[in-house]
Order: sequence, then structure tokens, then C-alpha cells
Amino acid sequence: MKKITLIIISLILWSPLIQAEEISNESYGYGYKKQYNEEPPDLGFYGPLIEKYNGFYMGDDSDKTIYLTFDSGYELGYMEQMLDVLEDKQVPATFFLSGHYIDDQPELVERMVNDGHIIGNHSDDHLDYTKASEEEIRQDLKRLDDKIKETTDQQHVTYFRPAKGVFSERTLKLTDELGYTNIFWSVSLVDWEESQQSSWQQALDDVLKQVHPGAIMLMHTVTEDNAEALSHLIDELRERGYQFESLNDLVWQKYVPFG
Repeated sequence: MKKITLIIISLILWSPLIQAEEISNESYGYGYKKQYNEEPPDLGFYGPLIEKYNGFYMGDDSDKTIYLTFDSGYELGYMEQMLDVLEDKQVPATFFLSGHYIDDQPELVERMVNDGHIIGNHSDDHLDYTKASEEEIRQDLKRLDDKIKETTDQQHVTYFRPAKGVFSERTLKLTDELGYTNIFWSVSLVDWEESQQSSWQQALDDVLKQVHPGAIMLMHTVTEDNAEALSHLIDELRERGYQFESLNDLVWQKYVPFG
């Protein structure tokens, strides 16, 4: 009996260490196999891993809803135009910002919140969290949260998107435990390199090829093509029967389902 008791005690004492060893810090660059004809992409094992830590990469693939998100690390003069389009079309969005953007463009950041949009944390220093310590990650997140709260009326930062889409199981677990919802995407463009841009029509066509019900759409705000395409994109998707909702709506529907 004593032997059995000692074994049980040993297992209890060792279990946290065993669990810690199971959390991998292998670095992944987020990506997926694109599908067409309004089919969602194939994420392979990324999907279950993200869901394990309460993250999102898309919504309900039977619901013709789009969740529009933007990543912004620096300003090249197109944000105001894009905010004007969103205001005119009454479309909500989430902007994942770096610390540099908030420091450099406080008035535009304030406008985002005043217009009803959400600001998410995209790392203050645009860090690769898989190469950072837990304390460095905590400090980086807090610095950016504080900047958002000091610059705008948004006093809670709920959503996080890893810089460059680089993550690991360890970083997913840590940010989840810190109270953030990791947000990835299921429709995107290679739209951060100015040299790779061709025309707003090409940007529009590339998005429409990939679009599917429940898509979380990622666009960057640093190209003229995206700025020019945004209005056409919203109109075309609405003509196809899609509606636009915010990430808050997506999370609410998951945890407070109706029907």
C-alpha cells in the first residue's frame, strides 16, 4: 500500500514537469493551402492547434459573413482613405497595430476607435515571440496595450495577432493564458511588398478567388492597390450575398450560440 502511495505522490509531483515538456516552442510560419469556389483553405495541423488554445482563423463556413482585419506597422498615406471607405460603407474592422504605428499616427489610431473599429495587439516591437522569453513577451504586450489605452477610448485589448504570423504552441498557450484571443486568417494577399503590386483590379480579383463563408480576411494598409480595391471589394461581396461583422460578433456567436 505504501509503495502504491509513493508512486501516486511521485506522479503528482512530476506531472507539471511532464506537461511543461509537452509544450513545444517549435516555430511555425502561418500558412495554408488555398481553396477556391468559396471553399475554406486547408490548414493542416495548424487549425486544431490554434483551436486548442481558443484562437480563430475563420468563422462558420456555412455563414456568408466576412470578418475584415488589417495589419499596420507603418503609415504610407493610405489609412485615411481606407477609413473613409469603411465609414462610408458602414463596415466594421479590426486593426492589428504595432507600437511604431501608434507612436507615429496617434490621430489615425484614435479615429479607428471613434469610428467603431477594434484595435488588436500586433506586438509593440513586432517581435518573434518564439525567440522571446516569457517576461519579454509579457512586457511587449503590456507596452502596446498601454499605448492603445492612452491613445484611444478603448480600454480593453482582447485580440492578438503574432508578428509576421510566426508562432509556436508555447506562444499560443502563453497568450491565451494572458487573456488574449489569437486571431489568424483564411483569406489574404501578398500585399506588403510595394514592388509586387500591379493594380487594384488584380488585388480585388485575388481576394475574390479565395473568399469563402466565414472568412477572416487579412489586408495590409501600405499599398495604393488595397486602398483603391477596398470599396469595390465591399460592394462586390455584398452583391454576392456576404455581410460584414466584427471579431466581437464572431467570438460572441461561438461562446453564446443562438438557435
